[in-house]
Amino acid sequence: MEPITDVLLMQQLSEGDDLALNEIMSRWRDRIAVFLLRMVGNHATAMDLTQETFVRLYTSRHRYKPTAAFSTYLFHIAANLARSHIRWQGRHPTVPLEDDEGAAVMVIEPEDSQPSPDAAAELREKAALVQTAIAALPADQREALLLFAVEDMSHADIAKTLGCSAKSVEVRIYRARQALKEALSRQSG
Repeated sequence: MEPITDVLLMQQLSEGDDLALNEIMSRWRDRIAVFLLRMVGNHATAMDLTQETFVRLYTSRHRYKPTAAFSTYLFHIAANLARSHIRWQGRHPTVPLEDDEGAAVMVIEPEDSQPSPDAAAELREKAALVQTAIAALPADQREALLLFAVEDMSHADIAKTLGCSAKSVEVRIYRARQALKEALSRQSG
């Protein structure tokens, strides 16, 4: 028996089978949460936005048209929520938790099979530097880079998700990579 596709699950959901949402959530919750965590830099906020993504998916279930990959549709919802949250945060600033040098830090522990304590500390340091550099990117560049590098989306799918041209996606990814190279070379040099 072939697995049920996301498009079929959305069709079932729009026809009143609310349990189809559970299957969609189990398939996509982790990827959406990681994407949102990298976008907003706060675990609790990312979890809230992940839940809101699926609430929005449910409320828009009757408007869903499978013209693009389901992931494009779902990440479009998540990206919009992240952008809205970032805009809201800009209007309502809070004091971030800071490291010793005053830079906001988001640390994602690397998944590794028990490296030595020194190696683990070095990996955490590098991961923190990369996450800080990614968090410092402009939102449009950060979205494009994360969808490309982490979610493995094509430029065309990212363009549909973000509502821009594929060339614009290419430019955003290029600029994000250049900014990361500069930021990381300043940190290590």
